[in-house]
Amino acid sequence: MEKAVELDNQYPATHRDAMCIPTYESMGLRAPSANFSKFSPVTYLCGNSLGCMPRATREAVNSELDAWADRAVESHFRHRGEPQGLTSWVDIDLPLSNLLPSVVGGLESEVAVMGSLTANLNALLVAFYRPNSQKFKIICEKGAFPSDFYAFLNQCAIHGVDPEEALVRLEPREGETYLRTDDIIKAISENSEQLALVCLPGIQYYTGQLFDMKKITLYAHQFEDVVVGWDLAHAVGNVPLQLHDWGVDFACWCSYKYLNAGPGGIAGIFVHEKHAQVASHTQEGYMPRLAGWWGNNRERRFQMKEVFEPISGALGFRQSNPSVIDVVALRSSLEVIKDFGGIEALRERSLLLTGYLLKLLQNSPFYHESLTATPQSKPGFTIITPLDEDERGAQLSLLFSPHHDDPKLDTMEQVFKYLNERGVIVDERRPDVIRIAPAPLYNTFQDVFRTVDLLNKALQHV
Repeated sequence: MEKAVELDNQYPATHRDAMCIPTYESMGLRAPSANFSKFSPVTYLCGNSLGCMPRATREAVNSELDAWADRAVESHFRHRGEPQGLTSWVDIDLPLSNLLPSVVGGLESEVAVMGSLTANLNALLVAFYRPNSQKFKIICEKGAFPSDFYAFLNQCAIHGVDPEEALVRLEPREGETYLRTDDIIKAISENSEQLALVCLPGIQYYTGQLFDMKKITLYAHQFEDVVVGWDLAHAVGNVPLQLHDWGVDFACWCSYKYLNAGPGGIAGIFVHEKHAQVASHTQEGYMPRLAGWWGNNRERRFQMKEVFEPISGALGFRQSNPSVIDVVALRSSLEVIKDFGGIEALRERSLLLTGYLLKLLQNSPFYHESLTATPQSKPGFTIITPLDEDERGAQLSLLFSPHHDDPKLDTMEQVFKYLNERGVIVDERRPDVIRIAPAPLYNTFQDVFRTVDLLNKALQHV
């Protein structure tokens, strides 16, 4: 613990007080020892699943509730808080176009907040996946988050394409836990003549692998009419991104993980400026999409004319007016991130935190270097996340053994229960994985130490 205290003094969590960390009392847990009270914060290393709430969010949301109560529909154009810098609802999402570009490495015209992750992925696929008899294949991963796979499968059904022929689903080599970049490159090359789309996660949700987005995007674009899109659910707010410079065609993300915008918070999209051409649906050059009035020319939006003239850039892909509450919740969090120093500063501290976590885990008597080295007879774990810091974000995924179908006897389930009861909040992914993700915005090195210390004690009791 002395080393953890030293590291916290050297690299403090300067914005921890800006966040609401659950307490033992609020979680319905008993303080584990005399060193903790019911008001002590728990050890929350689950920001990869749901980020903690910024304290500023409550005031931001309440301001909009007050506007709704006091002026109702008039708040769309005459917000009571305008003198204090608040935005009328007709433009409520536009200030985020100033905050998001630095997070994703895009231009203001290339980003928009809208909808939810899967809805946005489906919308972008409608616009960007345009298969024909020659170019129809989609490169994705076999272990993709199920929602992504459903979206790809649905696109095949919409276009009358056989998914067995269209979906090139990549998986790690036998005995390995994550994809090699060279194998992705090889798959692109081998399928290039029939390839229409490459769509992969920036960071794999299960293993925590950070893909080489720049290399993969640039390589795929060597081939004619290949579109590259990224699901950035676990990458946005976690690692630096340069979507514009990499030439990414489109990307989408959620905001409730590392962006701390709240459960089901409003999501976002990126559309590269090379796709920003504007034409009405009656003109040549129009890019078909899931169209809606909020993506229409703002000056004509309320004229209710039957001509769809999309706004240039990502804003033209919006469909409906956004949830005001969700927008201001995201805005309050993005302002905290900006005040911290932005994504580069977060990444710098993240590497230190997760590096410390990795070191402690590798020093555990229960750690095994590989799957084949894990004895099935006694409890232990291996790390299925790449050990190279350039190939991962904040998250480390631990695979436990032995497995048992009875949760009361299963190693992972017992460890997870032991940690949770003592106020260490992490994430389980059945059957055998626990994901641990120190959030650089609010987690401490002492959080990390306590997590590994209790993990070791849990395995002693299994």
